[in-house]
Amino acid sequence: MIDLRSDTVTWPTDEMRQAMAEAVVGDDVYGEDPTVNRLEELGAQKMGKEAALFLPSGTMSNLVALLAHTRPGEEILVGAEAHIYYYEVGGLARVAGVLPRLVDDRDGVFTAEAFKKTLRPPNLHFPETRLFCLENTHNRGGGTITTVEQMQEIYELAQELHLQVHLDGARIFNAAVATGRPVTDFTRYTDSVSFCLSKGLSAPVGSLLAGAREFVQRARKARKVVGGGMRQAGILAAAGIVALEKMVDRLAEDHANARRLALGLSDIPGIKIDLARVQTNIVSYELEPRITDREFLQRLREKSVLAGSSAPQRIRMVTNRMVSSEDIETALQAVRAVMAA
Repeated sequence: MIDLRSDTVTWPTDEMRQAMAEAVVGDDVYGEDPTVNRLEELGAQKMGKEAALFLPSGTMSNLVALLAHTRPGEEILVGAEAHIYYYEVGGLARVAGVLPRLVDDRDGVFTAEAFKKTLRPPNLHFPETRLFCLENTHNRGGGTITTVEQMQEIYELAQELHLQVHLDGARIFNAAVATGRPVTDFTRYTDSVSFCLSKGLSAPVGSLLAGAREFVQRARKARKVVGGGMRQAGILAAAGIVALEKMVDRLAEDHANARRLALGLSDIPGIKIDLARVQTNIVSYELEPRITDREFLQRLREKSVLAGSSAPQRIRMVTNRMVSSEDIETALQAVRAVMAA
């Protein structure tokens, strides 16, 4: 199978497997796992932050960030299409107890103007606004990038209002590689950032949450509350170290394959795609009504190609380390055959 459902399907590299087998471990809840400690120090350094915390998943990382930044009953401003709001099982309300006020992010980009339009003036009847939540790159937006300049404008607005900024940076390294900017150019305009090791970077498990040391101390306690304390987690952290040290630059290959895929799809009758929104490794496109997204995906599967649907008639394909340029050509042939049938 050529699996284009997500970059989460990546397998750990041989070097990761070897590092996991040889990892020196301890009890991380006691702070005694040297490999976890090394990963957290490396992650904080990469993000330009004082400290970082290793967590099992991006969803838990975002939830822990909310728990560390807010108190129940407070308000956060978050994109209507953002992962924190759309795909994280309502944890922001169910566990963190915060009220989401939705920002217009339909184009997959966050702007200071959109946040300004969403803000309400202080009022006895309103909850206290505490946090801006960004997402970069934007999953449902098709891997689109909020620029460094746009992030700076949002951050300066938040500072003016004495609010905090959290970045769901699950694929922030994709944004950095695609723009040729250091990742710290993006993260300097955040108070906290969550990023995944287990997507394009190919680690089997894990995310890091980075920020000020005092924030990370609160996050560590919040991680314990939601059951995220791990013991000899160095076995997992070892793969994360390889991911950060060896796997970032190769994301450019995924971007090139996504561009190749998008260009090929743009020539197929019955498919509508906005090439300007294919900026990283996610390719999103619409089907004409003559075939449903369910039928399309099933016929692709019969031709040994896996993809996903993010909305009715909308197909999503995500390039990753497990998919070669030759696989992209094979996938395009399968799409052509399905659309011509």
